[in-house]
Formats: sequence, C-alpha cells, structure tokens
Amino acid sequence: MTMREPGRSRTSGAGTLRDDLLRISRELLDEGGPDALSMREVARRAGCTHQAPYHYFANREAILAALVEAGFDELANRLCEAHDLEGTEDLGTVVEASGNAYVEFALTNPGVFRIMFRRDMCDPARFPGIQAASRRTNDELCRLARINFGEHATREHETALWASVHGLAVLLLDGLMADELPALEDRLAYARRVNQLGAGTLISRGKGEGRDDPGAWFW
Repeated sequence: MTMREPGRSRTSGAGTLRDDLLRISRELLDEGGPDALSMREVARRAGCTHQAPYHYFANREAILAALVEAGFDELANRLCEAHDLEGTEDLGTVVEASGNAYVEFALTNPGVFRIMFRRDMCDPARFPGIQAASRRTNDELCRLARINFGEHATREHETALWASVHGLAVLLLDGLMADELPALEDRLAYARRVNQLGAGTLISRGKGEGRDDPGAWFW
C-alpha cells in the first residue's frame, strides 16, 4: 500500500489529509460507535502512515473533540435557519421547522450525535471550541423559547422544548422506534409527522391562558 505524505489527500484536489481523517472518523463512528475509532484504524483507512494523523490530532480524544465541535456548529446552523423563518412564517411553522432540523441532524449524523452529549468521550473543559459551538446551539434553543414565550421564557421552557426534540431523536436512533422503523427515510417521515403534531398542539394550547406553563408546552 502506498502511503501519503501528511497534508496530501488521497484524491487530488479533494482537500487536506485532515479533512480525510475527520470524514473517516465520522464513518467509523456511524459504523461501530466510539469503540470502532482508533488512530491506527483511521490511518489505515486513509492510506497514510500510522504517525501521520498525529500531525493534526494529539490523540483520539482530539479527533472526537473536532467532530463534536463541528457537530454543534452544524446543529446550530440548522436551528438558526429554522428560527430565521420568524417574521415570515407563523409560529407553528417555525416550531415545526426547528424540530425537524434537530431530529434530521441526529438521524443523518448518528455517530457524532451520540457522542456530542457524552462528557466521557471528550472533556469540553479541555476544548474551548466545543464550549463555543455548544453555546451557539444553546443560544438557538433559548431563541426558540423566546419566540414562543417572549419575555416570559425561562430555563424550564428551554429545557422542555429541548427535551421533546432530543427525546424524539434518541427514540428514533436507539429506542424502540429504531426497531420499528429501520429505514432512514421512514424515520425522517415519522419525525416530521410527530413534529407537525407537536407544533399544532403547542399553538392550540398557546391560544389559552396556559402559555406561561412549561408543562403545557411539552410535546
């Protein structure tokens, strides 16, 4: 097998070796979870020397940290796009789009999503990039709460909204729903129906005096 030099991509013009290493690491997480990811296996699949990945990442945790940071950035961007509909679309459409953005990210990036909230995989305190990216995601969840509740939005409102979409994502990835709906497209379609129903329920309850009650919005 021909080994590449650090910084050279297997496919000419396709990017740097670092990009390849992260892409391969994502694939390994999707295929076998964290246990499948090792520096040696990443190097083998990349077709480079075993030492080459260390030019970019100090260790396995550093690779995981880079993937987690990128995951939070992508999730924040997807949520931001959904929340930017505020002002041009009704509240139900915004809430539904937000829920779809969250769950679709989880289902199409299963390996990364599963480790994003696991501090035992990589310690955010050691990786400022993760802290900044996760704050962006949290800011978007806070933004959704403000869109719904205005100045009355509380931490409890934010948590209720997050728990609903995160719970749906986990059920479809690793819960009983994963066995019932093995195909990705079926899971996505199911999630869209649930989010549509949830948004409709949220809006109908919001027309009454229960708008300040976080429990009334938990879907």
